[in-house]
Amino acid sequence: MLEVLDGGWLTTVQDLGRPGYERYGIPVSGAMDVFAFRVANGLVGNPPGAAGLEITLMGPVLAATVPCLVAVTGADLTFQVDGREMPMWMSVFVRRGSVISFGGRRRGCRAYLAVAGGIEVPPVLGSRSTYLPGRFGGWEGRALRAGDRLPIGPVSGHLPERAGRRFPPHRLPAYSDSPTVRAVPGPQGDHFPPEGLETFFGAEYRVSPTSDRMGYRLEGPPVARLRAEIISDGVPPGAVQVPPDGQPIVMMADHQTTGGYPKIATVITVDLPLLAQCVPGESRVRFAAVDVAEAQRCYREMMEGLETGHG
Repeated sequence: MLEVLDGGWLTTVQDLGRPGYERYGIPVSGAMDVFAFRVANGLVGNPPGAAGLEITLMGPVLAATVPCLVAVTGADLTFQVDGREMPMWMSVFVRRGSVISFGGRRRGCRAYLAVAGGIEVPPVLGSRSTYLPGRFGGWEGRALRAGDRLPIGPVSGHLPERAGRRFPPHRLPAYSDSPTVRAVPGPQGDHFPPEGLETFFGAEYRVSPTSDRMGYRLEGPPVARLRAEIISDGVPPGAVQVPPDGQPIVMMADHQTTGGYPKIATVITVDLPLLAQCVPGESRVRFAAVDVAEAQRCYREMMEGLETGHG
């Protein structure tokens, strides 16, 4: 097991989510930065959807009660084992009794820790992801705290021999405190005048301190609208809603399943990790318009990169 000595600021068990229940009002949830999460699992030999930890801003302190193989990806929170800094985006062997900790944030918002065998908390609706607003999934439906003991699944092979596997640096996302995020205009583009679209795709927005796993609220020039609301319809990940105040909201992992605000654009899947690593209250973001064909091409390239990077 991994014993939690300190839960950090916000550390939860996540996987790739629980799709298929949106019609019942249950969000997919799962890791915010799916790319970093999948890479971490691949480095330790897990399936892409094995449960791991999502670590926000300030990391936990974990004691390994058994020898284990781990990898940390995503935000640089100064990953350490027994006080010694370890490389990120690489598999690391951790001896029994060693302590995993994080020395402080350097860049990014969310780090991901995968352990060979995965974290085997009981699945809820087919997923081990934590959905904090609903208080289910993960470890007792909540963030980790001191005293929790996380079971690790069985592994085969000699773990020390599997350490040192790296993900190619040139395949990493272009994480930044001020990223330009690509988005497909619409689906309710006709609800906005030309100047509204020009504002959205031309202005810089600050990520609001009130942003969370449900949505990233943006602060900047208000986006003009022609119509106030729509009949509620389905809301995909990355959808950019524009409420009456004109301040856009990007739907993230725990977003609601339906909504009645018009959607000016949808962030492409490949660039959602860039948003996930933006720090609320600090980071700024711009948007660039692309078409569906470009979004699909980028997604294929990302998936090919994941496969070859672990090959």
